[in-house]
Amino acid sequence: MKDHQVAIVLLDLSVIIMLARTLGWAARRLGQPAVIGELLAGVLLGPTLFHGAVANTIFPADVRPFLTALASLGVVVFMFLVGYELDQAAVRGRGGATVTVSLASTLLPFVLGTGLAVFLTTFLDPYRSAPSTLSFVLFMGSAMSVTAFPVLARILADRNMQSTFVGNLALGSAAIGDVLAWLMLAAVISLSHNDVSQWRVLLVIPFVLFCLWVVRPQLRRLVAAREASGRLGPGMLAIVVAGLLVCAGLTQWMGLHYIFGAFLFGAIMPRLNADKLRHEVVVRIGDVNAVLLLPVFFVVAGFRVDLSSVGTEGLGVLALILLTAIGGKLVGVYLAARANRIPKRQSAVLATLMNTRGLTELIILDVGAKLGLLDGSLYTLMVVMAVVTTMMTGPLLSWLYPAKVMQQDQLDLVASAR
Repeated sequence: MKDHQVAIVLLDLSVIIMLARTLGWAARRLGQPAVIGELLAGVLLGPTLFHGAVANTIFPADVRPFLTALASLGVVVFMFLVGYELDQAAVRGRGGATVTVSLASTLLPFVLGTGLAVFLTTFLDPYRSAPSTLSFVLFMGSAMSVTAFPVLARILADRNMQSTFVGNLALGSAAIGDVLAWLMLAAVISLSHNDVSQWRVLLVIPFVLFCLWVVRPQLRRLVAAREASGRLGPGMLAIVVAGLLVCAGLTQWMGLHYIFGAFLFGAIMPRLNADKLRHEVVVRIGDVNAVLLLPVFFVVAGFRVDLSSVGTEGLGVLALILLTAIGGKLVGVYLAARANRIPKRQSAVLATLMNTRGLTELIILDVGAKLGLLDGSLYTLMVVMAVVTTMMTGPLLSWLYPAKVMQQDQLDLVASAR
């Protein structure tokens, strides 16, 4: 790396951090998740404005590989935190309603997404030349199925909804649904690899078992070490970070993707009597990731987003994408909730919550773009879908679930627990 590249990367990082923080703050002031403003920062620094002149000036081609590496590291840390913060009790389910809602929120959007992909590859010329039609079809189904668990948890916390029945049900359903969506994405990635290294995928199952039966018991020693020292020392933090990178790197080598290794390492981190350890790991790693690495990911993702290239046909495809994504989640979740005799208002609130996609969707789209399953125009339209489905959550919740209704539900939940 040459001296001028070092200087440019450092200056670029300062621009990225300040713009992302500013627009993230503005998004929160408007009642939106900060991720909306941070993504907008990436789009503004991409090719949408002035035919890419801004992007080419601030981010020359010779420094973009370094930014891409930092962006990948940000995704690795984010997926680790998602796995670590995932409520495993919720994944095991809190009754039939949780399982039913999670399946409906995953399967109906998946079916509609695959149907949309078949339509695109059959009737629209730009998509007929997809390198693998089956992989493309399955990928679109997976992309439509995901719910952004971290964004959902933040929305519930911001609105004090985590103590309501519908909030608890949404978290449990999203946890199970996201695990199913990640498994479907893993299958897509496996199908997309046609080279001689495909045999490495066979190592994934033994590797997962090794992590569960060998690595996880060893990680429990961190709890005792943290209690003995009274803090999370640099040595313990180094073990966590090194283990995370090894796990992510091995799944990438196996032909799956580094996001699965990162998620797996977070999922096997100790939880029993480990609240202090968990809090310190999440805070110390999460803050650096949120301030530095994830904004770089948004900018790198924004390099592929070109809204100026969306023509009349693109608007038609966007309408189909939004109809599929929003309709699949809202209808599937609402009907499943009503089948479990959940009141109409709470069913609608649950469907609205499960429709948010946020950063998790962007990570899946990034995987699809790197696999060659999404071209530039379709990637742009899918990013717009991710933004729209996330932005609509707040206003819909304010309309469907005003404070007085939520407070009554909280009282009812407390009364039923007695």
